[in-house]
Amino acid sequence: MLKGKIAVVTGGTRGIGYSIVKKYLENGAKVVLFGSRAETVEKALASLKEENAEWEVSGDYPNLKDAGSVEEAVAKVKEKYGRIDILVNNAGVSDSKPVDEYTSEHFSNIMQLNVNAIMNSVMPVVKIMKEQGGGCILNTSSMVSICGQPSGVAYPTSKSAVNGLTWSLARELGPSGIRVNAVAPGITKTDMVAALPEKMIQPLINAIPLRRVGEPEDIANAFLFLASDMASYVTGEILSVDGAMRT
Repeated sequence: MLKGKIAVVTGGTRGIGYSIVKKYLENGAKVVLFGSRAETVEKALASLKEENAEWEVSGDYPNLKDAGSVEEAVAKVKEKYGRIDILVNNAGVSDSKPVDEYTSEHFSNIMQLNVNAIMNSVMPVVKIMKEQGGGCILNTSSMVSICGQPSGVAYPTSKSAVNGLTWSLARELGPSGIRVNAVAPGITKTDMVAALPEKMIQPLINAIPLRRVGEPEDIANAFLFLASDMASYVTGEILSVDGAMRT
């Protein structure tokens, strides 16, 4: 579905991001994954190469909060491949701190990682996509961007901002042939969720109409569809993948 496409995936070393990278490789894309540290990038690349030595995948670890660092990493991809067809902004951080324990620095840090970092990737990539006549930008939102959550207010606030960014960029960049969409995952079996005790997991499952926690591959499948030509007339959408758990 993505044969010959060049994709950049931020936060691609584990969890949902790793599943997106793998799904793209399985479908013929060449992928550059961005991680936070050299060791996590190297570990992810080794794991992927162990699964299939023929996959064309490489990695980098720019500071996503630093526009210059990201611009430099994006330029390397452009120099190597001549184009960037798909940008997946998946990197981010969650939060559950009660508001009376917040500091302005804490709130600002989450917004920088979850919102500003996306724009730091979008700005240099958009220039490349406009030059080549189009492309696809995908953002990771969240179920809580729609319904909020009982603590950790910065996280749903940041993901609501991701939705606004997605809708607005879709309208602005559509005439340039650039589609912009987001996926809003629900509770997904990442390392953090998998480590929760059964007594905490079961009530969550009971609140999900499909009666199961999502798998990273469920989310990756949505990212695959939105990146593919099957979604060539889909832009400005926030695709919920949450088993209908939206309250």
